[in-house]
Amino acid sequence: MEEKVYKMMGGCGALNIAVGVTVLVTGIVSGVLLLIGGAKLLARRSKILF
Repeated sequence: MEEKVYKMMGGCGALNIAVGVTVLVTGIVSGVLLLIGGAKLLARRSKILF
């Protein structure tokens, strides 16, 4: 019984690490894309008409 619990805890830990890495990569990629979009808007601000 204890061995099953130990294996399940190991699997949950591996899943948590995988989800954490995925969230971290997604956050970095979205941040870079937002910076690029903002830089493009700043570069073309003279062409924007309101």
